[in-house]
Amino acid sequence: MESIRNTDNSVELEYDKKKDPRKFLKLITIVSTFGGLLFGYDTGVINGALPFMARPDQLNLSPFTEGLVASSLVLGAAFGSIFGGRLSDTRGHRKAIMYLAILFFLSALGCSIAPNTNILVIFRFLLGLAVGGASVIVPSYLAEMSPSERRGRLVTQNELMIVTGQFLAYVCNAVIGNVFGEAGHVWRYMLVIASLPAVALWIGVLILPESPRWLASKGRMAEALKVLKQIRSESIAEQELKAIKTRISEEKKIARVKFKDLNTPWIRRIVILGAGIGAISQLVGINSIMYYGTQILQNSGFGTKTALIGNVANGVISVIAVIVGMSIMHKVNRRTMFLTGLVGATIALIAIGIATLTLSESPMLPYIVLSMTILYLAFFQGAIGPMTWLTLSEIFPARLRGMGMGTAVLCLWICNFLVGLFFPVLLEGIGLSATFFLFAAFGIGGIIFIAKYLPETRGLSLEQIEDNFKAL
Repeated sequence: MESIRNTDNSVELEYDKKKDPRKFLKLITIVSTFGGLLFGYDTGVINGALPFMARPDQLNLSPFTEGLVASSLVLGAAFGSIFGGRLSDTRGHRKAIMYLAILFFLSALGCSIAPNTNILVIFRFLLGLAVGGASVIVPSYLAEMSPSERRGRLVTQNELMIVTGQFLAYVCNAVIGNVFGEAGHVWRYMLVIASLPAVALWIGVLILPESPRWLASKGRMAEALKVLKQIRSESIAEQELKAIKTRISEEKKIARVKFKDLNTPWIRRIVILGAGIGAISQLVGINSIMYYGTQILQNSGFGTKTALIGNVANGVISVIAVIVGMSIMHKVNRRTMFLTGLVGATIALIAIGIATLTLSESPMLPYIVLSMTILYLAFFQGAIGPMTWLTLSEIFPARLRGMGMGTAVLCLWICNFLVGLFFPVLLEGIGLSATFFLFAAFGIGGIIFIAKYLPETRGLSLEQIEDNFKAL
């Protein structure tokens, strides 16, 4: 049975306490990861929309303004990841997700009706605020709602929803582009579809309970226990609340690391490692394919409509690779998996560069480029992507996590922004082959960096990892 009640001036669906906790937790996971789905769709949809909006009879974009339209979302995401965490700390995860749903909806509508490039960039930036907020709030919410033995799988569900959102964007782009491709404003249809899952997320938030850990941190212990009893057995709920109380009191005693503490060698080493991992994950060029995959295929010889269809294959392999990565990430050493992903992705980048340089007149070139982008995505989405976030979550001890994770994620978003902004400029200036050779050079640098500086963390506690860094 369900009942409706008012809580803090908002409507919330309250589930019967006899409801199966596992099923309710699964429902919570599905609903909350709609934020990840929106994240994926809004970052992927620009892939197919750019060739149409760049036309002279539409927005008449130059290579630089193309990059600005694509990367303005990422710049917004950098700020959203900072302010999203603060919003959820003060207002609660549930309300923060509701605010994000509203921002997703309004920004998607704004992008679809933008009369010129300036307005589009503004709404893409606002959309980025929602994307960045979702990238921080949804995983945190899932981590706090999940039992410890299922936390890794449930949290990585959000990564799966992100690539699923990108896949759906590619499919929608291909269908709309091929059916309405003669209409100059077809890109508006692609962008407005993102408003639909935003509505679904807002409605779905009505059934989400607040995080018990956030409630406990605000001294609302009775409410925290009530939520825990909805997602755990009664005895486990009471034990977990005691553990949460203990952790909260311990965290208050921890002396947080400040920037002046970077003078300490082992602290500086971890922060530099985290920043390097964040930078490497973007400078190998992943978002050149996620944002400009259609144009890459066009440059290699496909027509626009065929490129839109071919790009769907990139979405399919991304979903499959994330599923495979999720299934093996706790069975394979972190360092080995990271290096394997970097080596495979770098080889694919070099192959694309060589093919476009030597086979420019061959009818086989677009198919070779498509197969190599698929291979690249298999290594990136199956290894580099998951290992980036898993490694960052493990290398920072509790008292360093705030500054360290913040620095690493900021470097990640900045490098993401730079790739998105300058890829069209590089494509126009030095060509496809030289651009991918540049990404391959960053890949080689990443292999050397990870091999030299990243210790193995699998199977070690946070305390053991900290001790290992101190011993280096």
